[in-house]
Amino acid sequence: MKKEFYSNGKLLLTGEYLVLDGAKGFALPTKFGQNLIVENGGNQEITWKSYDFDGNLWFEDCISFEEISIKKLTEKTASVRDTLLAILREAYILNPDYIINSEGYCVTTTLTFPRNWGLGTSSTLINNIAQWIKIDAYVLLNNSFGGSGYDIACAQNNFPVLYHLENGKPIVEKVTFDPQFAKNLFFVYLDKKQNSKSAIASYYKNVKRDLAKIISENDDITAEVLNAKNHLEFALALQKHEDKMSTVLERKTIKESLFPDFNGSIKSLGAWGGDFVLAVSEENPTSYFERKGYKNIVSYKEMIL
Repeated sequence: MKKEFYSNGKLLLTGEYLVLDGAKGFALPTKFGQNLIVENGGNQEITWKSYDFDGNLWFEDCISFEEISIKKLTEKTASVRDTLLAILREAYILNPDYIINSEGYCVTTTLTFPRNWGLGTSSTLINNIAQWIKIDAYVLLNNSFGGSGYDIACAQNNFPVLYHLENGKPIVEKVTFDPQFAKNLFFVYLDKKQNSKSAIASYYKNVKRDLAKIISENDDITAEVLNAKNHLEFALALQKHEDKMSTVLERKTIKESLFPDFNGSIKSLGAWGGDFVLAVSEENPTSYFERKGYKNIVSYKEMIL
């Protein structure tokens, strides 16, 4: 029996890092995401194939049910196989029926975006696996990768969300955001894939601990971003957010370090220094970024659901 699941990718416009500590993060699901197809298999194993957006098979392996259900953990590495095995093992702990009541599976995943883009290769996988095995995706994320969970909120919803943790529990609010100034918004890929785990570790090492004040300021700025009437108000609010986070992280903003001559505003998205940034510009800035060597510039309408 064939089953198919899909999850949206994500971009976090405000609240990066701070969302881990209860701040409100404004996040947008993307038109790009990941499919997962499950079919019956055999041999008490999962035959797994993962394809990139262009049809390239980038991962293939077999994982036995015994490996998934074994209580004694082997030494973990950063390999794709071990990461996948860790997720499947945590899923088994949450609902062992998917192993107990099966002869085996053939699983195929397909991304609709280049996997180095940082739009949620892991979060879309975790949400798809959670749908398949009928478990809570937030719990699966927390037990495997960790993180705030805003990316799971985007994976599950086809609308902009305001996301925060309350006593460790995810709170997802639907918000209205359909800006008339969408033509002024562009996503630029920096071609420097960031490791979420290392970025989070760096945040906790460097963040100043006046968190209540910092979170309050973040939430006020997030409200300004959502209520902006035009691209100038929007850009001003984003710049305020960048300046605050620059102080918190003790790092230069992306605009200061890479694009000081850009005629517009640039906002880091997610982990600073990699993946995508959001550029707000009066004119289409494609030629500017291409001159700087950045070839992947995606308009708001092309990117966001």
